[in-house]
Amino acid sequence: MTGVGRTRQASTAIVALIGISIIGELVWTASALPVTPPSASRTTSSQLVAADPTDLAIPVTGVDRAALRDSFTAKRKGHIHAAIDILAPRGTPVLSATDGIVTKLRFSGAGGNTVYVNDAQNTEYYYAHLDHYATWLHEGLAVRRGDVIAYVGTTGNAPPGTPHLHFAIEQNGAAVDPYPILLARGQTIR
Repeated sequence: MTGVGRTRQASTAIVALIGISIIGELVWTASALPVTPPSASRTTSSQLVAADPTDLAIPVTGVDRAALRDSFTAKRKGHIHAAIDILAPRGTPVLSATDGIVTKLRFSGAGGNTVYVNDAQNTEYYYAHLDHYATWLHEGLAVRRGDVIAYVGTTGNAPPGTPHLHFAIEQNGAAVDPYPILLARGQTIR
């Protein structure tokens, strides 16, 4: 091997170590966040109080309104996005945006690991590309706004190097843009 070849090999190794160091720090930071399982005395679906649909938690721990970007009308393969993507390090806790019932846990080719939560008005909140679910999460579980339900990832058709939450809202069968709602009244939970 020539001197140039050894230099390239050493440079590649250094870049790889730096990348591993950065990823390790991001994972450590996300895993150091406190996570509290829902209490045993939870609200049932018949006890849910109708929530103001504009009073939502920003569904990724520590994300401020200023960090949100509107990708609702962005073009995707053959359709519009109809959701927003919230970028965060892999493993960052994903929060229920509202009080509701977990109606479905599903793996799909596009969304990967997904969670569906319906509120008292039967508005559906959809969370996709999740790395994994909170260990206590199951269908039929009542959750409150701010409860940890999963963790940011890149499952499904998400680019592997871009961990994010794909967050969508559907009301009466129609997609609702979450961006203006979260921008106006979204609450950051740390």
